Amino acid sequence: MNPVALSVLDLSPIVEGGDAARALAHTLDLARHAEALGFGRYWLAEHHNMEGVASSATAVLIGHVAGGTSRMRVGSAGVMLPNHAPLVIAEQFGTLATLYPGRIDLGLGRAPGTDPVTMRALRRTLVQDDDSFIADVQELQSYLGPARPGQPVRAIPGVGTEVPVWILGSSLYGAQVAAMLGLPFAFASHFAPAMLLQALEIYRERFRPSATLARPYAAVGVNVIAADSDDEAARLFTSLQQRFLGMQRGQRGPLPRPVATMDGRWSEPERLGVERALAVSAVGSPATVVRRLRELLALTRADELIVTCAVHDHDARKRSYALLAEARPALTVDETALS
Repeated sequence: MNPVALSVLDLSPIVEGGDAARALAHTLDLARHAEALGFGRYWLAEHHNMEGVASSATAVLIGHVAGGTSRMRVGSAGVMLPNHAPLVIAEQFGTLATLYPGRIDLGLGRAPGTDPVTMRALRRTLVQDDDSFIADVQELQSYLGPARPGQPVRAIPGVGTEVPVWILGSSLYGAQVAAMLGLPFAFASHFAPAMLLQALEIYRERFRPSATLARPYAAVGVNVIAADSDDEAARLFTSLQQRFLGMQRGQRGPLPRPVATMDGRWSEPERLGVERALAVSAVGSPATVVRRLRELLALTRADELIVTCAVHDHDARKRSYALLAEARPALTVDETALS
């Protein structure tokens, strides 16, 4: 029995009363904090045209974080590959891997990371299909692999760097792709938990060993908000609840300040919708968080937890990760049970 691997997912939240500059400064500060606490990796997510998210230029921000830290792996969760030409991503991440060897991860997703109007501005065309995503992943891998005789197009830097590629997903499709290609898989259960268990089952059952991965490796996204008491953690959690309530209503903006209670702020159907979306969350004192995460580990048999913490106050956010790091020895995974 070994403590489960813990990593950080950061959307560089722009909070109510703050701005993008402060959000990016907080991202670097949190990354240094997470590295000192022993978190294994620090991932940043690609989103566009969102007033509450500052991580749109994901590769640029990964370079900033990697340059401001020294040991921790830094990567994407993810780059939304249909928004980009595979060669461009290979050059970006090949450059990152050349600057920071052995420290860069490349998580790939198929979702747009934005609304349809912005997606058109990013891509110019909305034409895509499932086969094109798989082909794009394989093309990208070919640019990052060893040079081949007569290869007409190479990523420079990039060729030979063999940056580790992950497949991200919030549905069954990503699980199937990761299994088919023999790649590690991360499920976005921190906001879309409905298909989590089914996706993990498909991934493990259909996994084909590859040159880079001999056995399935699954990471699970989880919201963790730890505080000194259950009541304080619940209060901090209301920022994320308000954000998801706003999404139901078609309202987006900076991460709201916490409130004393959500009572009276939502209808019963809205409350149920928010609770469904945020079902994979551990909120409370360290003891409460440990109990919830152990339940999640028993249910999913995850190899790794990708922890995100949307808290308005930066110091409270850092405190949450510190409390989780202290509790890590109690979060064990039975490796003999993993298939």
